[in-house]
Amino acid sequence: VQLQASGGGLAQAGGSLRLSCAASGRTFRNYVMGWFRQAPGKEREFVAVIDWSGGVTGYADSVKGRFSISRDNAKNTVYLQMNSLKPEDTAVYYCARCTFMSRDPSLYDYWGQGTQVTVSS
Repeated sequence: VQLQASGGGLAQAGGSLRLSCAASGRTFRNYVMGWFRQAPGKEREFVAVIDWSGGVTGYADSVKGRFSISRDNAKNTVYLQMNSLKPEDTAVYYCARCTFMSRDPSLYDYWGQGTQVTVSS
């Protein structure tokens, strides 16, 4: 299984970015997918999670109402729409796969390489 994250870049505060994570293999639709982020000097933290069907989602309090996770199982892709960006959203963003809904990064078995998001004030 390979996860390829993309879509990061530089945005101004209040702006938007859309991250994508493309997965290889035929079993993508069977797994929960999550987004995490890691800022310099900080631990990796949970951002959002989505169940296999796309019908159940969860968000960190810090992004609730601003970020939206979705998936397209036909395209083996999970997305993270980020709106109303803040400088504190600056981090490397990672997508990852899990067998059940969780906010604990240690329970995710496959990770993408990460994509940098930088938000300027």
